[in-house]
Amino acid sequence: MNPIRNFITIAAIAVCGMMAWAKNPYSDAKLRQYAAEMLMVGFKADSITPDCDAVRYVRDLHVGGVILFDVDLTGSRQIGSRNITSRERLRTLTKQLQSYSDGHLLIALDQEGGRVARLKTEYGFHPTVSHKYLGEMNNRDTTAHYASVMASDLAWAGVNMNIAPVIDVDVDPNCPVIGKLGRSFSADSAVVARNAEWFIRAHHRKHVTCAVKHFPGHGSSAADSHYGLTDVTLSWQPYEMHPYRYLIKHKMLHAVMTAHIFNRNIDPDYPATLSYKTLTEVLRNQLHFDGVILTDDMYMQGIVDNYDIAEAIILAINAGADILVMGNNITTGYESERPFKVVDIIVNAVKQGKIPAYRLRQSYERIRKLKRSL
Repeated sequence: MNPIRNFITIAAIAVCGMMAWAKNPYSDAKLRQYAAEMLMVGFKADSITPDCDAVRYVRDLHVGGVILFDVDLTGSRQIGSRNITSRERLRTLTKQLQSYSDGHLLIALDQEGGRVARLKTEYGFHPTVSHKYLGEMNNRDTTAHYASVMASDLAWAGVNMNIAPVIDVDVDPNCPVIGKLGRSFSADSAVVARNAEWFIRAHHRKHVTCAVKHFPGHGSSAADSHYGLTDVTLSWQPYEMHPYRYLIKHKMLHAVMTAHIFNRNIDPDYPATLSYKTLTEVLRNQLHFDGVILTDDMYMQGIVDNYDIAEAIILAINAGADILVMGNNITTGYESERPFKVVDIIVNAVKQGKIPAYRLRQSYERIRKLKRSL
């Protein structure tokens, strides 16, 4: 064999190998670790056994987080039909979940107060008030008091992330998912920002982090993105960004949840959750947010009715999302193998060059940094 030709062939193979490594320098096991860290998943039951779904997700798959509910929307829809049935059982559940993890599992739920409160008085927790009530009072001590009581309940129960406060501005009081439910502090963005700061500070004192929602603003929508894509292009107002700017400036923002809404003022092609322009160009580059971005539930009809789920997952990660929420508790139904399938989707997408490997590592580092802060 011609030694020069042989050398060139070997060198070409080596270069190709180095290029492939540069695109994906990680083993399959490492990719699966990074992909699983990006998942926040839901499960059924208020207690766990060694072979239940919750343990499979945490112990075997090593997901980064779980999300808890008190009502099973895929079952009886009765109070106490899901994960939360009493104070004591919830505390036991979260301790068990952490024991099956590396001790740094994100355990999250929505405890806004008022109409959206997973920790209800029926289960032995303290009563809450709505964001609307707090905004109308617009008093630091009042907001701090109610938020502190709420955060104490969360911390005692072993919940370390509250997917709250809602910092959507009440642009349209008839908005079916925000205004009508009293979930916004105010139509005044400055009032929203101040009350959100007081709310978050009270949580941080109890070592509970907050994920604010829904970026870039859901307060003017005429529909609920649980049931379909919502377009706010004509109703959205630029001042809906003010609470984000304010909280980022005051270093109060650790995590942000996206909205499944079209806002063609920002991106004419994709809803916010799947939009690079929205999550990276605006939230990261313009507003200088360097924390964790969570999606709203990836299996809401606003996503799955319009996108193949694999396509949506790839778009969300490439857009800049760090945590993919899949509560397995909406109209699209419960599927026990869903988290395993999503990890496969992510890993295969990286290996096929559809997601840069660095994006998984980037999100992994952001999530671990957030966990260390707790």
